[in-house]
Amino acid sequence: MTRTRVLAALLMAPLAIAAVLLLPTPWLVAVVAIVFLGALWEWFRLAEIDDPLQRTMLLFANLLLMAALVWASPTDSGGSLVLFKLASMIGVLWWLLSMLWLRHIDFASDHDTHARVFKLAAGTAAVVPAWCALAVIHASDPTPTAWPLVTQGHVWLLTALMIVWATDSGAYFAGRAFGGKLFRGRRLAPRISPNKTIEGLLGGIVAGVLVALAMAPLAGASLDALPRVAVAAAATVLFSVVGDLFESLLKRHVGVKDSGTLIPGHGGVLDRLDSVLAALPAFAVAQIWLGF
Repeated sequence: MTRTRVLAALLMAPLAIAAVLLLPTPWLVAVVAIVFLGALWEWFRLAEIDDPLQRTMLLFANLLLMAALVWASPTDSGGSLVLFKLASMIGVLWWLLSMLWLRHIDFASDHDTHARVFKLAAGTAAVVPAWCALAVIHASDPTPTAWPLVTQGHVWLLTALMIVWATDSGAYFAGRAFGGKLFRGRRLAPRISPNKTIEGLLGGIVAGVLVALAMAPLAGASLDALPRVAVAAAATVLFSVVGDLFESLLKRHVGVKDSGTLIPGHGGVLDRLDSVLAALPAFAVAQIWLGF
């Protein structure tokens, strides 16, 4: 299983990096919409929407919402990202609200209609703002870099993704090395994900911030902007952990290990994107508010 997982990661990572760095924003947004809608399809499974027709109709409704945001954002110069920025802020507010859900883990844990409604609304609030945030970050700075076709906005988006990837790795290794030793065995969220430790969280924060500081100069950040980048990276790490925990909560409600089986060794698309969905709006809003 480990070998399969590594091989799948080695295939997916270069494709993701190439898409982020080389595709123009409209093309990247279109490609990512397909991927994110695939994650939303799996979210519907966790919300116990078992009828394929119902899932398809719900997915189409979210696609129409994405299309409406694009349609409502034209300008003479090509496009406006005002609505996309507003959606990113809504995404941040949603993930802050979701912390209450994580605290009261039995909320909407039953299998009736009302539980499904809350989980379906949560799916849209997670996926659509993340998609908007990706567009905002990628188009944030059209200044060319030393590499052909690559702008500083492209590098900022790659930085946001690398923060999430570094967080996963940092949390894993810190958890293996120090888990349970510094905080007397206290777990981060024992009823949701018993293996996650506070030591792992701290390791993830350190790794995410270091990667952000290393990538920021490549994205054109000045030396005096690095403290703001560090703050944004730390916030992004914390939101990514919330996204991971929330998907774990959904899976615990329905008693499944993975959201799907599409990616060998990794589970489903949502299993790979749960942290990203929460991290992207956080990074986009932090970048706007902190001005880097």
